[in-house]
Amino acid sequence: MTRSLALLLASTCLLGSASQQALAAPARTATNTTTHAGAALSETHLRAHLSFLADDLLEGRGTGQRGGDLAVRYLETQAALIGLQVLPGDKVQGYRQAVDIIGSQTLTGSQIHFSAGGQEWTPVLGKEVVFGSSGGRQQVSFSAPLLFVGYGIRAPEENWDDFKQTDVKGKLLVMMVNDPQPTAAEPNRFGGAALTYYGRWTYKFEEAARQGAAGVLLIHTNASAAYGWNVPQTSFSHERFSSPGMGNPLEGWIQEEAARRLFAAAGQDLDQLRQQAERRDFQPVALKATAQVEVHNQVRQVRQYNVLGMVPGTDPVLKSEAVIYSAHWDHLGIETDANGKKQIWNGAVDNASGSAALLEMARLAVRQPTRRTQIFLWPAAEDQYLLGSAAYVQQAPWPLAKTAADLNLDSMNFVAATKDIGIAGSERSSLYHSAVKVAKAMKLRIAPTVPDLGGAYFRADHFNFARAGIPAFNVGSAVFSGDGHFDFDKTPADSYLKKMRDFKQDYHTVRDVYHADWDLSGMLQQALFTLRLGQEVGNAPTMPVWNRGEAFGKIPRQ
Repeated sequence: MTRSLALLLASTCLLGSASQQALAAPARTATNTTTHAGAALSETHLRAHLSFLADDLLEGRGTGQRGGDLAVRYLETQAALIGLQVLPGDKVQGYRQAVDIIGSQTLTGSQIHFSAGGQEWTPVLGKEVVFGSSGGRQQVSFSAPLLFVGYGIRAPEENWDDFKQTDVKGKLLVMMVNDPQPTAAEPNRFGGAALTYYGRWTYKFEEAARQGAAGVLLIHTNASAAYGWNVPQTSFSHERFSSPGMGNPLEGWIQEEAARRLFAAAGQDLDQLRQQAERRDFQPVALKATAQVEVHNQVRQVRQYNVLGMVPGTDPVLKSEAVIYSAHWDHLGIETDANGKKQIWNGAVDNASGSAALLEMARLAVRQPTRRTQIFLWPAAEDQYLLGSAAYVQQAPWPLAKTAADLNLDSMNFVAATKDIGIAGSERSSLYHSAVKVAKAMKLRIAPTVPDLGGAYFRADHFNFARAGIPAFNVGSAVFSGDGHFDFDKTPADSYLKKMRDFKQDYHTVRDVYHADWDLSGMLQQALFTLRLGQEVGNAPTMPVWNRGEAFGKIPRQ
């Protein structure tokens, strides 16, 4: 018997066995949630799903790769075995929703050549600069002047415009990531210390495309990006995906010291320009430099699939409304390096953990239906700019106007159970009050709020639901940030906290692998909290609402 077949059979047997370790099911509540004696989340089931989804057999569940196809097949098979029902309508086929995207791989020979101040320079691809193209462009070739546009933000509600009506068509824009920092006079501008969506690299690329720029380069620093150079380096070394016709001819990052060299050659001081960019009266600065760009891409059209199923509601009226639980199934897949060696980016924490937890939550939810319908959604291509959840929202198989909330799981607690739970992002809506109620029932403290320096709220699938006007957040603090909550039950607590924080160095690397000795009690705890929160929403008399003044609350659900 082959190892892969043995593993598949073993995982199937485990899923059919009785639970050896479990968390107690929630008691019957005043909202008349249906419960069954002995029903519980099973550590045995969760570990079986997690170890299988993170196994080398699935080759890192890459978008557009065989491992991703295997993950989809596994998830839909388990959805059927659990007893999830297929959503109605023609926007799904069985447990699948099609997501059509375009893959682009930057090929050898692609380069950016700078001419500045009489100097000629071609930065080293990967080490000093990373870039590619979006939207299915096979060949990109242009020469363009460089324009520094500060943070590259247009935010009327903040009375901020870095472009000042400058025509940027045909120019290569150089921008800073993050957003304008708070001042003594304006401590709350752009969210204060927290990062807003204007600070995210995704917004920068979107704004450049809206302006019709030839391309955009983002200046990377660890502090402003909230992660090391290895993250964009890894992203651009893999095949990148986008929606057809979207994005810029050139999109990329330039390492800080390389940017400093470029600006100096162009007769500018990068630090002085950064200081100027902190002011509202900042004007774009034309650099005395040009770029000759050559990008050669291998392009292909790819069909991926969101996996989804439902537990119908029990109330004759409220069953037309739904609460969604989501967790993306994809990671970075497999690639062959220059020496012909295959590397698998298993993505055990990111996000085999969330995908496995969602399967186990769905098994229990089938036995505990709520008044509203519960939808379990495994989006594709999250690590490719949230494309799967974007496709769900754009072609929603369940009316968005009838969608109560999205509760997302991404990169879960793999260390140990805690005395607290992170609910950052819920404070934007009435979901916060529901979360506090559930935490109290589970005897969990609410983790202290810390500034969202890395923009975690905008980096996971729930964000696409928020952009569609649906209250949503990622349940539990972002593991990869290494900050926030985690007051561990076990001692010495510092050693467990160190283990969690050390994962920041493994995030989006080949070291994110499953370990059989992981204590999954914290993952079970987080999953149970999320399910109970969904049940609270699913049984409430009214749907959650955004807080007064919240920008997402101004978006009509369509």
